[in-house]
Amino acid sequence: MTPRFDAIGLVVSDMAASVAFYRRLGVAFPDGCENGPHAEGELPGGLRLLFDTEAGVRSFVPDFEPPTGGGRASLAFRCADPGEVDTVYEELVAAGHQGGLKPWDADWGQRYATVHDPDGNGVDLFAPLGPAE
Repeated sequence: MTPRFDAIGLVVSDMAASVAFYRRLGVAFPDGCENGPHAEGELPGGLRLLFDTEAGVRSFVPDFEPPTGGGRASLAFRCADPGEVDTVYEELVAAGHQGGLKPWDADWGQRYATVHDPDGNGVDLFAPLGPAE
């Protein structure tokens, strides 16, 4: 038997805010999940994005404390084209989310930007600058 990669899990401070943020990026979360301690959103290709509230995690890890300081992980969302990178970035910042890197043309051939989700995780937005890959 070989384990297969199936999901990405994040501990969130505010389930409703996190679900709303990732829905804006196209993650399909079921209606009503923002009211519970656990939520699962479907990603393209069959992977899932899992959220657990801090209180939910403490129900089985009583001494859990959320990490402090900078993050070591980020999620990346491919946009349809360079203009969509700019549009999505501006929409998220206008909705009150903290911008990281404003959209720019990266040396590696992508329009690229970073915005932070409600818990401060980096979310990269990118699209190829040239013809579609």
